[in-house]
Order: sequence, then C-alpha cells, then structure tokens
Amino acid sequence: MKKIFKIGMLVILAGAVVWTFWFLWQKSRPKVKKYEIEAVKSGNIEKRTVATGKVEPRNEILIKPQMSGIIAEVYKEAGDVVKAGDVIAKIKVIPDMVSLNSAESRVTRAQIAFDQSKKNYERDNKLYNDKVISREEFEKTQLQYNSDKEELRTAKDNLSLTRDGVSSDKTQLSNTLVRSTINGTILDVPVKVGNSVIQSNNFNDGTTIATVANMSDMLFVGKLDETEVGKIKVGMPMDITIGALQDQKLTAKLEYVSPKGTEENGATMFQMKAAVKVPKDVFIRAGYSANAEIILTKLDQVITIPESCIEFAGDTAFVYVLKTKDPQTFKKKQVKIGLSDGIKIEVKSGLSSKDSIRGSEILEKKPEPKKEDKK
Repeated sequence: MKKIFKIGMLVILAGAVVWTFWFLWQKSRPKVKKYEIEAVKSGNIEKRTVATGKVEPRNEILIKPQMSGIIAEVYKEAGDVVKAGDVIAKIKVIPDMVSLNSAESRVTRAQIAFDQSKKNYERDNKLYNDKVISREEFEKTQLQYNSDKEELRTAKDNLSLTRDGVSSDKTQLSNTLVRSTINGTILDVPVKVGNSVIQSNNFNDGTTIATVANMSDMLFVGKLDETEVGKIKVGMPMDITIGALQDQKLTAKLEYVSPKGTEENGATMFQMKAAVKVPKDVFIRAGYSANAEIILTKLDQVITIPESCIEFAGDTAFVYVLKTKDPQTFKKKQVKIGLSDGIKIEVKSGLSSKDSIRGSEILEKKPEPKKEDKK
C-alpha cells in the first residue's frame, strides 16, 4: 500500500514539473502583436481654428426722449417689431412753475388785448360800411385785430406746450411722443409708467426709452488668440454654430480684426467681427453664444492618412506599409508630410492611394469575471 502511495506522489510531482516547464516556455515565447490596418485615402483636408463669442445686431439704436418728464404710457414691449415713426411711449410734462405762471399771464394779457381789438373792429366795420370812416382807418383797425388774434393763439399754444408739452395744432408731432427712428425689433424697454426721464444734453446722455435693432443684420463678435490671429484676414469664410440652435450652421464672412489686443487670463486676445448670413426662416436672438470655425487652409484631393499612424525620428516622418496580411508584416517607409487638421494629415510623397499602413495595436480583451447568481 505504501509503495502505491509513493508511486502516485512521484507521478503527481513529475506532472507538476512538466506543467511548470511548459508554462515557463509559453511565457518566454514572444507575443504576436496585431494592428489595425488603415487605408491610404485621397480626399480633402482643411486646417481650421475656432473662435468663441456671441451673435449681436450690427447696430443697436438707443431711443431717447426729446424732453424731460414722466412716462405716462408705454405702447410697445421687448420683442415687438416696429417701423420708423411708430410711437413707443408717451411722456407727461412736469412744468416749471415760474414758466407756467408766465405763460398763463401772457394768455391773460393777450385775451384782454384781443377783446378790445374785437370791439374796435366790429365798431369800425359798421362805420366803414356806412361810409363814415375811410378805408385806410378801417384797415388799421383790421390789422390790429388780426395781430391780437394771432398773439392770443400763440400765447395759448405756448401755455399748452409749457403745461402739457404739446400744442393744439401739432399733436402728431409732439415731443411727448417717443418714436422709433429705424425699422427693427425692440430689444429692451428699460422704463415703466411713472418713471422720470430726462432729455439728452451736454451734461447728460439722457434716459433710454428703448433699444431697437435690425435683427436681419447680425454680426458674430468673438476673440482669437495671438497665435492664430496672424493666420486670418478680412474676407475669410467661416461657419457659425450657435449653442441654442444646435441643428443650424450659419455662414459668415470676416469683416474686422482688431489692430490692438487685450490681455485676458495671461493670453493676448484680439477682437474679430464677421457678417452672419441669417436665413429668413431662422430667428436669432441678440446675445446668443456661438463658435466660429475659420478655414485657414484647404486642400482638395490629396493623399491623406490618420495622423496617429506617423512615427518621428528627429525631423523625419515614417509609416509602416503593410506587406502581408497573415501573418502581418510591415515595411518601414519614410514619407514627406504636409497640412494637418489634427486628425488627418497630408502625405506629399512616399505613399500612394493603393497602399495600406499600420494603425493602432489591437489589444486582447481580458475575459470579464463571471458574476455569481444571487440566490
């Protein structure tokens, strides 16, 4: 019995030694690496840069009152479309008491003078018809009557202007009515009924009643880093992507690049402006955040490969051209590269569109541990 046990132990020991040698032999064998195969393609390649900014109307017009007072009525609100001449608000004039008292006194004096002239006119008119007085005397009386009548009308208009800010015969042209000066959309009405407003003068810009802009004439206003600004020039096309309109990509043309930079967070930034082409069926709100992709360089129908396939030795670029598929064998080949967009790169020489090259290594997936069934 002991002899059988010894023989069994020796067999187990021998098997363990053989398995150990086999395992070490397997570990010492070189692993065969497999790579993805990338085709050399002929296509277009573009070098782009991205500027961040927002979309704004080209001109925002501030509508200000032509006289001081209190807002009596507001007829429009933000978002309303207006035409030049449309009334936005009405101002109630708060008269100066000294001026008001002077205007009332003028009306009183003018009324007294007119009443007397009217009596004289009616009397002399009768005498003239009866041929008691001459035509010359009657015309003098008539002239004084007409003059006093006009003075009374002027005094009443002056009183109306001082008290209400409007005369009886020029109601539609009154300065109390604040009107839009352009065709456009109202962006903001910062005043409410009861607010005091003042007119623009040499010492004050005046109160803004409304902001109006033409929303069909929009600009992209953004900033570019100094490393990119030297590569752009006026007239360059660009694509505008608006954050609030993800499914819309608008076109624009660069109109302005600031000649002076400003420092922001340690970097020098330059302002740029581009005219945005807005389709009729798209409504853009002022202040939308947007990104502008500017095409710096574009090449058509050139040989391109993924940039990740290139290896560098100093200033020289190499790729590995596929020789056989199974097993995979490659030949190292020098290439001359050109324009890159960060993903694809142009190959000027060394490859043709019929070649295939080595890509990234294919890593073996480790089997996931089996999850035990929960009872």
